[in-house]
Amino acid sequence: MSPIERMQIFHRVAELASFTQAAESLGLPKATASTAVQQLEAQLGVRLLHRTTRRVQLTQDGQAFYERSKDVLADVEELESMFQLQGAKGLSGRVRLDMTTGMARDLVIPRLPELLDRHPGLEIEFSSTERRVDLVREGFDCVLRVGAVLDNSLVARPLGLLRMANCASPAYLQAHGVPRTPADLAGHRLVHYVNTLGAKSSGFEYLQDGRAQQLAMAGAVTVNNADAYQAACLAGLGLIQVPVLVMTELLASGRLVEVMPDYPAPPMPLNMVYANRRHLSTRVRVVMDWLAEILGPHLQAAD
Repeated sequence: MSPIERMQIFHRVAELASFTQAAESLGLPKATASTAVQQLEAQLGVRLLHRTTRRVQLTQDGQAFYERSKDVLADVEELESMFQLQGAKGLSGRVRLDMTTGMARDLVIPRLPELLDRHPGLEIEFSSTERRVDLVREGFDCVLRVGAVLDNSLVARPLGLLRMANCASPAYLQAHGVPRTPADLAGHRLVHYVNTLGAKSSGFEYLQDGRAQQLAMAGAVTVNNADAYQAACLAGLGLIQVPVLVMTELLASGRLVEVMPDYPAPPMPLNMVYANRRHLSTRVRVVMDWLAEILGPHLQAAD
């Protein structure tokens, strides 16, 4: 095993604070990861990690080595991939992504064959979840995140705004009538969406004269998952407010109907988020640019 490979294993152990998780993420036996770090420590003549039965933690020397070696690993990866785009086989290696289920299913995965045709050596790992993943601990190269990015340690690349639509099923509208203004919502139900069950729903959100408004509404169902949100609407359980780009097929087929188009919820920013601009490999940059290209036509430009 080369010194660079040992350094890469050390980085994964440091990021995940676990030999077991690091080994699993790299497809190695745990013993191999442990031996690699021990050999690196012997090579440097310092202890890089404190090891206990419960946790793995960087020593002071380990923290200093981790920070300085980031640039080394980034430069090595950049050198390895410098000429890949000019070669017949294109880029190679793994890129780990996270995005909502609907975005992956409806927009990104259907276009994936064209990217892999250009770069058959690429391996794409998808995570589709509604929770906010930890980019560093879980080894993500890039995530698509709806809403504001509040973590200053992350870099956010704005892609545009998601236009929102108010949707209902035909059966629901037949039973409750078609609302045309917020004043019509008194007798209607909303399927409530919250990130954590038990949290308070923001109610029905809409723009009026350019200003965001909220209206409390009744509703028998609360969900914390996009698929369940959509399913509840299809079942006639109430109105939902969702990005148009993941509802195109359902609206076109008539399974759902857009209502109150003059009162949409405020558009939501879509950002491409990654851990550090300095350490992006060529393959990650290429995948990020491809994502921006295929998603761009579905987004509004930010003001």
